[in-house]
Amino acid sequence: MLGNLVFDPTWLIVLPAIALAMYAQWKVQSTYSRYASVDVAHRTTAEDIARRILNAEHVEDVTFESVDRKLGDHYDPRKRVLRLSAPQSSSIAAIGVAAHEAGHAIQHARKFAPLALRSSLVPVVSFGSQLAMPLFFVGLLTQLPILMTIGIVLFSGAVLFTLVTLPVEFNASHRAVRALEQSGVVTTEELGAVRQVLSAAALTYVAAAAVAALTLVRLLLVANNRRR
Repeated sequence: MLGNLVFDPTWLIVLPAIALAMYAQWKVQSTYSRYASVDVAHRTTAEDIARRILNAEHVEDVTFESVDRKLGDHYDPRKRVLRLSAPQSSSIAAIGVAAHEAGHAIQHARKFAPLALRSSLVPVVSFGSQLAMPLFFVGLLTQLPILMTIGIVLFSGAVLFTLVTLPVEFNASHRAVRALEQSGVVTTEELGAVRQVLSAAALTYVAAAAVAALTLVRLLLVANNRRR
């Protein structure tokens, strides 16, 4: 039965999203690498531009830390810490990513509803996503529909999380581009390059949502077929 699931034709539903995810990963890596070696004319560092953006929005309770992982930049709303992988870099890539993370800090300060919803989902999704697939597979192997149903419900939470993430990320990028434009530290050409970096990053979130949503559809189809 497990072999039938592995080679089940419902996999065809998920394949386009998996292909999109692979392309998105290649796109973000290649775009970031391309602009990681191109400095902005003003030589402003990533950390400096993030601080400028936050100060302009009167967000002054955010601290900065370095993270030793490429593209590991993120904002931690629990500790109000903005972590940058290349804080002293003046590259277009580093500045674009730093401005994006500053956008998340501004969202937090402004109580941006989608960010608040995503944060509230984190503990539930972290727990549920670990159990979802094991429960579904155990229910499938033991022919216990209730376990499959619980697995599907838990996985639905993960799907919701990826969908809520989309407006959070799009809005942060919008704030970043607008702030950089208003700051005057990047030229029109450099701003266009920043948009490319952020668009490539956004595609990874779209792909993740697509994979999650189509995987949920597949689980529903598999469960429905086993109940017949």
